[in-house]
Amino acid sequence: MKIALAQLNYHIGNFESNTSKIIQAINKAKAEGADLVVFAELAVCGYPPRDFLEFTEFIDLCEEAINTIAEVCTDIVCIVGVPSKNPAHEGKDLFNSAYVIQDGKVVQQVHKALLPNYDVFDEYRYFEPGLSNFNCIEVKGTPIALTICEDLWNINDNPLYLMSPMDELIKQKPALMLNIAASPFSYVHDDNRVKVLSDNCKKYNLPLLYINQVGAQTEIIFDGGSFAFDKEGVLLDQMNYFKEDFRIYDFNNGKINGLDPIAYKPLPDIEQIHHGLILGIRDYFYKSGFSKAVLGLSGGIDSAVVCALAAEALGPENVMAVLMPSKYSTDHSVKDAMDLVKNLGCKHQIIAIKDAADAFEGMLETAFKGLPFNTTEENIQARCRAIVVMAFSNKFGFILLNTSNKSECAVGYGTLYGDMAGAISVLGDVYKTQVFTLANYINREREIIPNNSIIKPPSAELRPGQKDSDSLPDYEVLDSLLYQYIELKKSSKAIIAQGFDPEMVKKVLKMVNTAEFKRYQTAPILRVSPKAFGMGRRMPLVGKYLS
Repeated sequence: MKIALAQLNYHIGNFESNTSKIIQAINKAKAEGADLVVFAELAVCGYPPRDFLEFTEFIDLCEEAINTIAEVCTDIVCIVGVPSKNPAHEGKDLFNSAYVIQDGKVVQQVHKALLPNYDVFDEYRYFEPGLSNFNCIEVKGTPIALTICEDLWNINDNPLYLMSPMDELIKQKPALMLNIAASPFSYVHDDNRVKVLSDNCKKYNLPLLYINQVGAQTEIIFDGGSFAFDKEGVLLDQMNYFKEDFRIYDFNNGKINGLDPIAYKPLPDIEQIHHGLILGIRDYFYKSGFSKAVLGLSGGIDSAVVCALAAEALGPENVMAVLMPSKYSTDHSVKDAMDLVKNLGCKHQIIAIKDAADAFEGMLETAFKGLPFNTTEENIQARCRAIVVMAFSNKFGFILLNTSNKSECAVGYGTLYGDMAGAISVLGDVYKTQVFTLANYINREREIIPNNSIIKPPSAELRPGQKDSDSLPDYEVLDSLLYQYIELKKSSKAIIAQGFDPEMVKKVLKMVNTAEFKRYQTAPILRVSPKAFGMGRRMPLVGKYLS
């Protein structure tokens, strides 16, 4: 039997596009002699559809798409992910399902049993777990254990789950495991994913074909990287990361034939982050119907990296960099920004904000009489810049890219309605130390980001001689501390026990917790880490807990 895996980029709710892609892949599989073609979890509607699932019309459109797909499923079997109605009307109205389509009709449904409800996942909100009637599917007389994403992620007897679908399916003596997935990207996820899949092969003594999807759905990025394993858990094939792909595998006599074992070679973290951010930017614009971006370019490393990423993702001709010097901006910052614009070939405008900031300070002079210059005046400058770039957005239909990094987002080192403005946050899940590494990666072949933007001390340049280090610990220390608290969820006591200064730990954690209201109002953040701000980290705005 020849089995095709179609690793595609879906668009949530775009049934015409998704159905067209699926049908094209079915026809390609048929033309290449495949007996079975397999698509990812919820491929028909895109993942995660969230509250679209609460609309009756949305589910009806899913069913119409399935009927259209079924019409071309002659001389081939198709497995495709789709939400399906729960006919029992007990529990939730829907299942997260895989449909087996043959001879122009749906011949079997498999329902996802283990519904993830952590981090970015919220499947119990919509779906009923399929905890009964575990049955293998059969293709050309071969029994196959078909599971959906999380159904294979309980290999270590996760206490959240009381049963294992594979423990039931293995009783029917399948010859192969198939897993269709929507497995989100993070730069640490792939190692774990490969181990879990390999361990399943060893546990059940079965080969495995695993199909993931690719593409970005606002903040959630899918990296593809579909796999083939033999029954010993040895990796036989690895499909492309961060792009669509299509492979056909020859399966016979319980083996995936014609493939020699390959070494698993994960991409370096920073390369994964780079590819993920490019895909995230590109899909956000394409799937939203926009093509042109605007951002404020300061001459610093964060905005330089965002500008370079946007130019690569969208084309430099579609990026407008606006330089907005204040009376505190240094000449070298303007020069660094201009050097970047020349290196990239993107568009630019220079609009000084001194007059605007002075006008606001003049308006407030009587109200603020006798009070010293402080962050109020600094924030006025940042908000003047936001007015300018938003004016470009409104006038020309540009989408504003936010340039704040994760370190700044974490401790609230940013101005709400100022430099925290934007439609999508590119670096909001990238710590400052990672931004430096990313800049050097972007410069791996030639200098794109001016070296001076990389080596100079970080500064917001909102007062004379200002440096980030005036307000924050050294970024190497800060980021290490933040990682312990945010990604690893360590308490203050546990962090202090590692040797961090107790007063610094208490100060930083308080900054993180009191800045929650800012993050609540900011742009969605492209998720590249195992714990990003946003939907995967839901904290109370007025909680007093300091860990």
